[in-house]
Amino acid sequence: MNRSLAMSGAGLISLCYAAFYIPGAQAAETDPEADRILRAMSEYLGKTKAFSMNADIDLEVVMRDGQKLQLSASAEAAVQRPDKLRIHRQGVMADADVIFDGKTLTLHGRDLNVYAQAPVSGTVDDAILAYELETGIPAPGGDLLFSDPYSVLSEGVESSSYIGTAYVDGVECHHLAFREDKVDWQIWVRTGEEPTPMKYVITSKWQTAAPQYELRIRDWNINPKLDADRFSFSPPEGAVELKQMVLNELGEFAVEAGGQ
Repeated sequence: MNRSLAMSGAGLISLCYAAFYIPGAQAAETDPEADRILRAMSEYLGKTKAFSMNADIDLEVVMRDGQKLQLSASAEAAVQRPDKLRIHRQGVMADADVIFDGKTLTLHGRDLNVYAQAPVSGTVDDAILAYELETGIPAPGGDLLFSDPYSVLSEGVESSSYIGTAYVDGVECHHLAFREDKVDWQIWVRTGEEPTPMKYVITSKWQTAAPQYELRIRDWNINPKLDADRFSFSPPEGAVELKQMVLNELGEFAVEAGGQ
């Protein structure tokens, strides 16, 4: 999972925060507390047989003239381990689904009424990796859906910090910060017996204007009732099947490039 490729814009930090000192924020080493909480979150998610949640997504892009735009979208996801996945993302740029039933990976562009499929057998992990391989586009946030999120999230980490507790949408969370060669990323993990991730921010620090990708997760359900039909796909009337899963940099179907 290449987090740095997920970015195409940047976030500005308000100057009012510059006067505050954050203990541990400058530590160029692995913080045991940050590592412990990240492991606990990963183990909790990994052992959960099924879950669903909703999320709000903000992706920053920097235009050629230097203007920064923030593209917002919403998403809902359902996972049933070991081999069922469905994600629906809706925003200004697209209305699309990613569906995996254990045998076939399907991308469906609702707005364009097009779809593409690839034979993929295995687990949800295999489906996410196949998506990236087939499309050439990283899946930021997909890190959290793996059976062992820790092994994916911790790869490449050079230093980490436990910032303290904060509130995300009224929920008390542990605030963790991590540094890698090309990206910095932060994650807010709910305190207590259900250490679910509530917010995830990736900053591509060496790209122009240091663009950010932000995921705010809500409505966690770790005991959902998921019908088998939720993970199946039947092409709607008039849908056009594409030969390849050709997407643009924003993860939207590039129909003109893919062909029919």
